[in-house]
Amino acid sequence: MKLWSIFIVSPVVVLSYLAVVSSLSFNLPPGQEKCLREEVHKDVLVTGEYRLSDAPHQKTHLTVTDSTGHVLYKKEDATKGKFAFTTDDYDMYKVCLESEGHAGGGVEREVSLNVKHGVEARNYEDLAKAEKLKPMEVELKRLEDLADAVVNDFAYMRQREQEMRDTNESTYSRVLYFSIFSILCLFGLATWQLFYLRRFFIAKKLIE
Repeated sequence: MKLWSIFIVSPVVVLSYLAVVSSLSFNLPPGQEKCLREEVHKDVLVTGEYRLSDAPHQKTHLTVTDSTGHVLYKKEDATKGKFAFTTDDYDMYKVCLESEGHAGGGVEREVSLNVKHGVEARNYEDLAKAEKLKPMEVELKRLEDLADAVVNDFAYMRQREQEMRDTNESTYSRVLYFSIFSILCLFGLATWQLFYLRRFFIAKKLIE
């Protein structure tokens, strides 16, 4: 039984370690801006850690905003640091780094950016110290949170599927009613043209 529990927890432990070491690295030339966009659900903790290589007399600014342009975090002349915020709604969030200077001048700065959200953003080490949990209990807590996150994601997907189905059914009904209305209008127009042409030909004594 214990061996079975270890086999269940181990993939989660491996995934958690991969999440910790995973990061995005890129070069940022002077006078350019690069952004990272990601959709995040409501009431989700988002954390980020960044580090930029040294570049004398060259400033780089970091800004975190939502789709409405609301600034969640801003750092002038960013070199290294961390940021954290909790989402108010399901939205597209953007992390942008803008380097001052002119294109072709100065040096490229190497940027390392690691953004986590949800279960990945939680600090289980502090939780273990606060609640005095054993390593296995911490991993079980992590597994429980991960399961809850998966369930919430499936629930959201099911909700979105229902909304899309309702939209499709509503659109289908509107198209059907519009098609019926168009057919009736065409039928009425054809009938009116028939009687109009008949009166016209009778007036011209082409038919009786």
